[in-house]
Amino acid sequence: MPTSDDKSKMSEKFRRVMRWLIDFVFTFENKRGEILGKPEMLYADGFICAPQEFYATVEQQIAARRIPGLEISRIKFNEGGLMSEQRVYLRLMRERLCIDTCAAPFGNIFFFSMRKVYVPALVRLWHIVVTLLFFGAVNALLLKPLGASYAVIATVALAFAIVGVLHNAAAEAGSDIDTLLLKIPVVGTIYENWFRVETYYREDTRNLYLQLFPQFILAIAEETSAAKGFKLTPYLQPLPPVSDLNKPVPPDKRPAAP
Repeated sequence: MPTSDDKSKMSEKFRRVMRWLIDFVFTFENKRGEILGKPEMLYADGFICAPQEFYATVEQQIAARRIPGLEISRIKFNEGGLMSEQRVYLRLMRERLCIDTCAAPFGNIFFFSMRKVYVPALVRLWHIVVTLLFFGAVNALLLKPLGASYAVIATVALAFAIVGVLHNAAAEAGSDIDTLLLKIPVVGTIYENWFRVETYYREDTRNLYLQLFPQFILAIAEETSAAKGFKLTPYLQPLPPVSDLNKPVPPDKRPAAP
């Protein structure tokens, strides 16, 4: 007879499967991804700063470093639920690694927060549909001038040629073709997920990016506050998630001292 734990595990598996199906069919863009490590935060009491001006300073100084494949954008996240106000974050994105920075007031406190985020390239149903529609359209255009048999052969040859380009681009880290493919909708996702390979160079540059650029941003935040006579305080030890705060503390099972 199944126990309550078994039912709970089955229910959790069912929710995960349903969530995966919903994401596979309906998800068009993955913004949040997976947070790497703990968020970093600096704050100052009584400090005032215009977030957009700070973002512009970061954009200017980061762009001057001319890092290949780096994209700088401003992205909005809801402060609460679906209908809540949105907060603008500055996002640095290279490959699938993001550095999300927020500059915002919290009452009389102004804080700078930063998160390292991995946003995976996920192949979704609409990617496959668009790919099939593309090759179907190519076949339809070639059908009249070439006939049915040769149109199919030409379409298959085109597919193999595209695969060859993806394989060649994947072998050259930091090449112009590699960077271009990453930016093409649908193609970029399929390329990253199925063709792009890991190399020592990609791993080295990725580690440098995650290590150095957060330091650059924090240094700009400290310079911005110092210019107005404030010193930022690091917030080093985040509290546990809210869901963990109300969990009962397990009893101490150590034997009592004699």
